[in-house]
Amino acid sequence: MRAQGAERIRTDWRVRSVVNPGCAFWHLRAPDEVTSVREYDSVVIGSAVYVDQWREPARDLIERLGSELAERPVWLFSSGPVGDPSRTVVQKMGADPVDLPAMMRATRAREHRMFAGRLERHHLTRRERVALAIFKNFEGDFRPWGEIENWADRIYAETAAATADTRALALA
Repeated sequence: MRAQGAERIRTDWRVRSVVNPGCAFWHLRAPDEVTSVREYDSVVIGSAVYVDQWREPARDLIERLGSELAERPVWLFSSGPVGDPSRTVVQKMGADPVDLPAMMRATRAREHRMFAGRLERHHLTRRERVALAIFKNFEGDFRPWGEIENWADRIYAETAAATADTRALALA
């Protein structure tokens, strides 16, 4: 969900900006492209969770820019569990990343949300494809777009209410 989730949030915000002109400017960037967040009023950072941790580019961004991030509203989201949510192993995948408490402290994030993710065989290494063959029914798109859009709507309302000329950054 990483880039696609952030892209969906940004698209939703852009539609709202057209309806409410002059209200907000929203940008989407990959974490390794960002050298500063000083020009932004708020930031949304997302990452896939792999082996109980956020991916390295997002962790590195927070390590590099934690003090800048802590000076503005920040929201974090994770893309994690895949498969049938009634299965115990899938529920364990939905646990917060082990590095989340440190990231929340470093950014002073207002909130973290975990959303179900997507797993496609063609994006996997050979070793991961073998594991997928053993653990059946994990492949597919499990992203809850309605929940993601509702969350994005709430963030939009908070940031747009704060100032008429909000600049926000979505990272994934």
